[in-house]
Amino acid sequence: MKAFIAAKNNPFLHWLVDKLYWIALKAVQNIDEIIINPEDVELLKSMKSERMLFFSNHPTTAEPPITYQIANIMGTRFRYMASRQVFDWDFGVTGKIISNLGGFSIIAGINDRESLKTARATLAAPEGKLVLYPEGEPTSGENDNLMPFQQGVVQIALWAYEDAIKVDPNADIKILPAFMKYVFNGSSEEMSAHISDSIKKIEKIFEIEPGNKNLLRRFLTVGRHVLQHAESKYGISVKDEKDFDFRVGRVRHAILDNVADKLGIKDYKKDQDAIMKLRQLIAVLEMIGVKYEDPKLPVLTKEQLSWAKGEIEKAFDFVAIKKDYLISYPSAERFYEWLLRYESYLYNAKPRMLGGVPPRKSRKAYVYLSKPLSLAAYYPDYKKDKRGTADKLLKDLRANMQSMLDESLKKTKPLVQPGDIGE
Repeated sequence: MKAFIAAKNNPFLHWLVDKLYWIALKAVQNIDEIIINPEDVELLKSMKSERMLFFSNHPTTAEPPITYQIANIMGTRFRYMASRQVFDWDFGVTGKIISNLGGFSIIAGINDRESLKTARATLAAPEGKLVLYPEGEPTSGENDNLMPFQQGVVQIALWAYEDAIKVDPNADIKILPAFMKYVFNGSSEEMSAHISDSIKKIEKIFEIEPGNKNLLRRFLTVGRHVLQHAESKYGISVKDEKDFDFRVGRVRHAILDNVADKLGIKDYKKDQDAIMKLRQLIAVLEMIGVKYEDPKLPVLTKEQLSWAKGEIEKAFDFVAIKKDYLISYPSAERFYEWLLRYESYLYNAKPRMLGGVPPRKSRKAYVYLSKPLSLAAYYPDYKKDKRGTADKLLKDLRANMQSMLDESLKKTKPLVQPGDIGE
């Protein structure tokens, strides 16, 4: 297998995707409509001739196809940096489509020179447009949350800026922060009934009698049973009365540490954050999958690789689950996010955020845009303090995206009074 997949520009495929776009978006992502404010549409069109880094949240697999349509609104084509493993989905068919629409691969966890070279050249070119999702892999599956950003994403833009001003001293690169919010179609009553029917099937597995519990209490009860099932499965002794979030965290660390131990992963730190552990293990398995040559990598059979991937998916189900996330704002969207995790764990169903089935309910996608940030404005400080300025730029971008996230909450409504967990 190739370690690096280059981007191409296939005019016929672009034409075909443009023609079939809304049919495909409905079939693959169950999205009926993309909504962007008129002033933001004008902003996009005004940036057609700019060097631009498009910088968006990435909770699911829906963001890249929506970004494709954003490029159409702008009247241009984007280049996309995508995880190498995505190019092998569906026996490589997905990869062929992605690469011919402007996508190129990156392998996390290594100095992927070809990928970084392509990204820099793309942004440094006149009117260059590059898409980066700073949350990277894995996607969280939580639309109302942001995962830690990858530190290197803004460094790529700053390097590209330095390349650009060597040719044109007046060059600039704009970073356009965006946030995508998904809202299910249907009345509160309709969604409550659908969610209730879905959680009822899981209650039967654990022989739970819901009684008069409200939907929020029912989900938390199921969550407790799923947690107890995982603790038993992974041999975690529960001798204390630690709270739900602590115990969930203990499960995800136990799963990840077990995978690292079984595979003999080198440079694995058991005291690091679970997201960092997950990213490291995904990167290792990705390199093994593409037969990347590195003597530090363990040699695995197909069965071992399949087992490790399955275990990581189970850990993934526990990575983002936090009790307060659901209790503080129990919207239909958040209920569905938790439901997908329950079903993934219990039914071995591939999570949608990892390329699984589309949502069962149709939805709208709202796209928020923030004021573009100019790298020319940051560069004087960057020359004095490269690390500090890069950190500040990333912090400013995260603050902009968090602000858009907070604004997007107005698009959803809780199905249960926040905090009402009943008796």
